[in-house]
Amino acid sequence: MATDQAPQPAPQPVAAPTRASGYAWYVLGILFVVYVLNFVDRQIISILAEDIKRDLHLKDEDLGFLYGTAFGVFYSLFGIPLGRLADNWNRVRLMTLGLVLWSSMTALSGFARNGGMLVGARIGVGIGEATASPSAYSLISDYFPKKLRATALAIYSSGLYVGGGVSLSIAGMIVHRWNLAYPDGGPLGLHGWQAAFIAVGLPGLLIALLVATLREPIRGAVEGLPEPERHPAPFKALLADLLTIVPPFTLIGAARGGPRALAVNLLALGIVSGVIAILLAYGEPWPQWTAVGLGAYAVFSWATALKRRDLPTYTLVIANPAFIAVVIAYGLNAFVAYGVSLWSAPFAMRNLGVTIQQAGGTIGGTLAFGGFVGVTVGGVIADRLRRWHPSGRIMVILFGAIVPLPFIILAFRATDVVVFVPCLLIAATCASTALGAAGATMQDLVLPRMRGTATGAFFIGTTLLGLAMGPYIAGRVSTLTGSLSTGVLSLLLTAPITIAAGIAAYRLVPKAEANREARARAAGEPI
Repeated sequence: MATDQAPQPAPQPVAAPTRASGYAWYVLGILFVVYVLNFVDRQIISILAEDIKRDLHLKDEDLGFLYGTAFGVFYSLFGIPLGRLADNWNRVRLMTLGLVLWSSMTALSGFARNGGMLVGARIGVGIGEATASPSAYSLISDYFPKKLRATALAIYSSGLYVGGGVSLSIAGMIVHRWNLAYPDGGPLGLHGWQAAFIAVGLPGLLIALLVATLREPIRGAVEGLPEPERHPAPFKALLADLLTIVPPFTLIGAARGGPRALAVNLLALGIVSGVIAILLAYGEPWPQWTAVGLGAYAVFSWATALKRRDLPTYTLVIANPAFIAVVIAYGLNAFVAYGVSLWSAPFAMRNLGVTIQQAGGTIGGTLAFGGFVGVTVGGVIADRLRRWHPSGRIMVILFGAIVPLPFIILAFRATDVVVFVPCLLIAATCASTALGAAGATMQDLVLPRMRGTATGAFFIGTTLLGLAMGPYIAGRVSTLTGSLSTGVLSLLLTAPITIAAGIAAYRLVPKAEANREARARAAGEPI
């Protein structure tokens, strides 16, 4: 017998907290440790580059591909569907699983016997690490009120520099001691660089147990917004996202959108294939440009599918000029920063007579200290400038793009470590100020349910544009010219584009943030 039911009341906004709780700061501390491990595992190739190059018979461009492209393309591509999963599922569980995967693959890198095996392991590290920042950015944004968001994200992001620096110090020490104890190879025939991979990968499995205990916050509560409805089938949505971004399954995803969508997808694939063919005809290495080309095609495929499946998210992310300007401005900042980060230790070892242990301690400590100070101070200043002006955070992004340039030039033209290290310290400190500002701006431009997706899109800039291109191009130019200095300094040619994108963001962000809800509502968001 049917019965009448009273209509369910619409979700009501809750009172927004004005301060972060003690538990929020505890969560931030754990997430900081996870990000440290993230970059220990990511950055370790820098200090091991010379030994890997010797034992596996590689070139500088191959090292750039290993460090950047093999990791970065898969990191960025899987960051998109995994970012959507972070929006639709439990973020703590997702990060725990990702930490287990990337830590295991880092340890397995130590058993690589050739470049192909190391590439495979680096792809696994990239996929695992793609869970971290979409989950962490979304968690932090739901634990900290808006006025503290850039500060909190900057503290989290400082793990990038601490992890990168610590990896150099720890790995340099391990390699030095291992090679002294086992000059012809140790247990299982492992060399020092292989032992270093294993040693830094295993601790992540223990930290994953701690991450699994964190509480999942209510989405949007910190902004006084009603809790969004839970997604009824998050993994079905993940599979659908994978069909739109993993070639050749992208053709299936496009076909679901109808004949026109499939035709547009095939046209994009044809254009990308043509560009790759031209590059290969001019003698460019096929792994690099095939990977980057497929990455670009996959992102296009995903973006067009997102427009069909979730128009409000597409509107606030892909079709948002302010968001794109922030991505380009910070992505090209990362283009230079990743190149400098990879090649600083090899440059010091080749050109300045520094040993691997000295490079690990000195270069690692310099990058860790400068990055930590820069990103933390930059986040605090960005929040204060934001209270003064709607584009206050963009000022910090521009600062991070412009001020480091002369110090990078001085560092990579240095003939003495006494000049190299101070210039590297200043460059790292100033460049890192932009990260918290860019991350907070990106989060403020979208609704709470879109934050994981927005973070995945944001990291396309810092991976496909920055990580997958900067280290490789520096290595490729180094191979062609025989000068690592020339390779790194060639990256600075992108500075005018970076600055132009920053100026565009300065002009566009205030209006985009002010009409965020209105644009989402017009695209069909039920708010």
